[in-house]
Amino acid sequence: MTYSPKKLQVRPVQTEAAFLLPVHPVLQRVYAHRGIALPEQLQRSAAHLLPYQQLKGIDKAAALLVEALAQQQKIVIVGDFDADGATSTAVLLAGLKAFGFLNLQSLVPNRFAFGYGLSPQMAELAVAEGAELIITVDNGISAIEGVAVAKKAGVKVLVTDHHLAGSELPAADAIVNPNQPGCSFASKALAGVGVAFYLLLALRAALRDEGYFTRMPEPNLAELLDLVALGTVADVVPLDSNNRILVHQGLQRIRAGKVRPGIQALIDVANRKASKLTAQDFGFALAPRLNAAGRLDDMSLGIACLLSPDINNARRLAAELDSLNLSRREIEQGMQAEALAFLQRLSFKDNELPDCLCLYQSDWHQGVIGILAGRVKELYHRPVIAFAKGDDGELKGSARSIHGVHIRDLLEEISTLHPGLIKKFGGHAMAAGLTIAEQMLETFVQALNQVAKKYLTPELLTAVIYTDGELAAEHLTTDIAELLQQAGPWGQAFPEPVFEGRFKLVQQRLLSEKHLKMVLQASDGKLLDAIWFNADNKSWPNASVQQVQLAYQLDINDFRDQQNLQLLVRQMVAL
Repeated sequence: MTYSPKKLQVRPVQTEAAFLLPVHPVLQRVYAHRGIALPEQLQRSAAHLLPYQQLKGIDKAAALLVEALAQQQKIVIVGDFDADGATSTAVLLAGLKAFGFLNLQSLVPNRFAFGYGLSPQMAELAVAEGAELIITVDNGISAIEGVAVAKKAGVKVLVTDHHLAGSELPAADAIVNPNQPGCSFASKALAGVGVAFYLLLALRAALRDEGYFTRMPEPNLAELLDLVALGTVADVVPLDSNNRILVHQGLQRIRAGKVRPGIQALIDVANRKASKLTAQDFGFALAPRLNAAGRLDDMSLGIACLLSPDINNARRLAAELDSLNLSRREIEQGMQAEALAFLQRLSFKDNELPDCLCLYQSDWHQGVIGILAGRVKELYHRPVIAFAKGDDGELKGSARSIHGVHIRDLLEEISTLHPGLIKKFGGHAMAAGLTIAEQMLETFVQALNQVAKKYLTPELLTAVIYTDGELAAEHLTTDIAELLQQAGPWGQAFPEPVFEGRFKLVQQRLLSEKHLKMVLQASDGKLLDAIWFNADNKSWPNASVQQVQLAYQLDINDFRDQQNLQLLVRQMVAL
């Protein structure tokens, strides 16, 4: 595909109050663009976490666990096959064990055999394993049939989830989900792992009230925050104030060396340093390796790595995850090449792509279609649904959307207008999964584009890089770069600062045939190192260009214990 520069646009100021905060002027501007109005929004102490009591159903859930502990009931935790599901499962297994639960087991559905969540088949399996209490993590809010199967067998069910609830809730004994109707918890962005952590906070309080900890040591739940931080970033939930506290606390523990062997092994295999780990490392280095298990194999491998008490065993498991991730990359790259070639062969009216893209090839890997949809979405800036062949004449789809188009709501409208067309679906604003009959693919494509026209506008389909404006030459320093790094954690809905500006292009060369390494000159004559990863190598290097317009981030290049400022280029246009 020919590289098409995105429009640069300075983020609008969401609150003037940020300019009164007692921080550096650059940070004042950054915070103003992100709606930070009060110093309390910048608090990162665990003491400022929202109280667990706000979560609807959490007292009933804690009571179920108190009873289960007293009777040492067999508990089966049913997780999900992504990083949030893996960390959620690990948090509950480790946390409940620390409280003295002795009869714990986890089941993670193989996405190819069972599909998502507490399906009827998974419920039957949990019952067959002797479950007396089933706890779902990162799933369950739509498991109407699965919960019914468990309840019919006389098994209690505790649902913990964060996904949007449908019109009907499962008949579970307790439900903890900030997005269920009537829940007053102020952070609707809590990830599945965050809900699991909050459940343990409520259990600890209930056991305190009963005097339980006069008989045994009280667990330090802060030891689970490295898992909570990883799962929160990996699930790309908005980093609101509460989630930023969870991620910050987890990062601080890791940087201080208080990290479990499994996460340390993932850090090592990703060639990162624990002492300098960032939220971006969670998202781009650790989470893909963890997710690879669920995409290509079985997430029980990832959970085993996270919970390994021995660093040598953890490193062996992390090496397996790394190998799976390499395989995943190769599969994904092949699928992406096929998808782009397919799109380029198609002819559309007036050479315009449809508002939504639907992709399908019979040999595509079901575990990788979500990543494929995301990559194509980034290239063409429109919602994308990629399908792979499922079982019994079904197609499994994975959808990725753009800001302004709630993909789950869009699927729900299609389902309402065309009953039976979508067999099942679920998800978030930006990502969703669905199942349709293979012979209904063309009908689905027509219905999708019919409904999409109501949601998509030319403005939404215009790709934009939002920046924090220009940065004065005097602020192009390692001190400002470090200040910005420490002001995080940055992530979804609280994006890392991006700046724009004009520079003289002094030197340019390709690294590994895909990364553009440069030397730039700022307006005050200062020379700066810069790198553009996965650059548009059809247009660059270009010896005839002397002036460029950049969108960039400030970074510190730590090489041989020498720290130097480096600009990470997001986009470059010749002037």
